[in-house]
Amino acid sequence: MNSQDYYEQGNAYRRQGNWQKALECYAEAIELNPDSPAVHARDMLNSILGFYSKDALNP
Repeated sequence: MNSQDYYEQGNAYRRQGNWQKALECYAEAIELNPDSPAVHARDMLNSILGFYSKDALNP
């Protein structure tokens, strides 16, 4: 698989809510191509996960 394939697979995992697999795919894409759009997607997902708190939603 190439960088674009990993990026697209990561997006599919993200849409399914499988954030860990998405991050793994983005990491593979970035390793193959440091200029991949997966850099932005990874940063965005990490930012979202940083705000997500199950305790705040389910007291």
